[in-house]
Amino acid sequence: MKLSFTYVFLLFLVLSFQLSSCARQQKKSTTKETIQPKEPKTIKTGADRIDQYLPFLKNKNIAIVANQTSILHVLQRAEVAPNVMGSATTTHHLVDYLHHYDGINVQQVFAPEHGFRGKADAGEAIADGKDVKTNIPIISLYGKNKKPSPEQLKGTDVVVFDIQDVGARFYTYISTLHYVMEACAEATIPVIVLDRPNPNGHYIDGPILEPEHKSFVGMHPVPVVYGMTIGEYAQMINGEKWLANGVQCDLTVIPLENYTHQSIYSLPIKPSPNLPNDISINLYPSLCFFEGTNVSAGRGTDKQFQIYGSPFLEKTNFSFTPQPNEGAKYPKYKGELCYGEDISTHQRLANLNLSWLLKAYKQSPKKDFFNAFFTKLAGTKKLQQQIEQGLSEKEIKTSWQQDLESFKKVREKYVLYK
Repeated sequence: MKLSFTYVFLLFLVLSFQLSSCARQQKKSTTKETIQPKEPKTIKTGADRIDQYLPFLKNKNIAIVANQTSILHVLQRAEVAPNVMGSATTTHHLVDYLHHYDGINVQQVFAPEHGFRGKADAGEAIADGKDVKTNIPIISLYGKNKKPSPEQLKGTDVVVFDIQDVGARFYTYISTLHYVMEACAEATIPVIVLDRPNPNGHYIDGPILEPEHKSFVGMHPVPVVYGMTIGEYAQMINGEKWLANGVQCDLTVIPLENYTHQSIYSLPIKPSPNLPNDISINLYPSLCFFEGTNVSAGRGTDKQFQIYGSPFLEKTNFSFTPQPNEGAKYPKYKGELCYGEDISTHQRLANLNLSWLLKAYKQSPKKDFFNAFFTKLAGTKKLQQQIEQGLSEKEIKTSWQQDLESFKKVREKYVLYK
């Protein structure tokens, strides 16, 4: 039977429309797939990048600067040390891992403030000893002995530094890094820094430390929050010749993978007893100024560096009573009722917040508010003077800006990540 021309033409139009519709749907589907946000890749620490640093350590006598945060994740069974039992998800402490690795001799461990297992109070003297698990000698780098001596480094071929920093100038692990690099430079011993993310690496803020106020809670002309990983910071110490007599050490940084300074990184292990969670770590640069005042920053509670208060502040609905606990054997205002503010639900900070400090100053007895430690924390006398003069937070922060811009130019030379 013959089909009319009109019928064939109509059939052609219908089929063309259907094919065009299918093509549009397929294109739409493809477009939708391409704009789906990709899941962020897992950040890989320097310690996790085993193949990058093992060649430097084989058949060597090594010393490790470490604490409880010095962990690594063995991602493939082939990477597991021959004498270490493990699987694809096994987590090891760096000291344990390298101690069992054939051809590597871990001579000793150097421990920073809070000790090798991270249990000691801030400022508490740490005794030398032996690790109960590996029987490796532990040498404290806190107290009178902050810098490894030539005798302590005798026979060491390379020093590995692997400690989690939190990006605040007064957090003493970067001071330990300085002294380790200095001792190794003088002894011509290479240093390998296994880089770790900076949970406060997303901003730069605060007054620059002035040389006359140099101490173990601030050794370098950097702001309170410097926006660098510990590997980047090591490169800056070396490159700016901040070590004694301008010496420079043989430095290797094992970089991070899949990290930027805007990455949100949750620490798997608390870096010290009084920084128990991500909130406290983020608030720490702002609240640590209270350590140089008559106001408690929450030591002796379960909300360290998430609350503040004292018996002298105005009575509010919020109060707490500090009691001895891990990391605070003798907390400020032990057993006394303190009034203040709970800021544990505050949004994530991307700058220093001085409002709590200024508010507490206005409510406290002015004569006894500051102590000598405040200037060490601030790195300058100007901040205390500005507060006493009644300057606003905006006015105080404006006074930092020129110095911060100068620092950023120095910092730019050493950054490894965007």
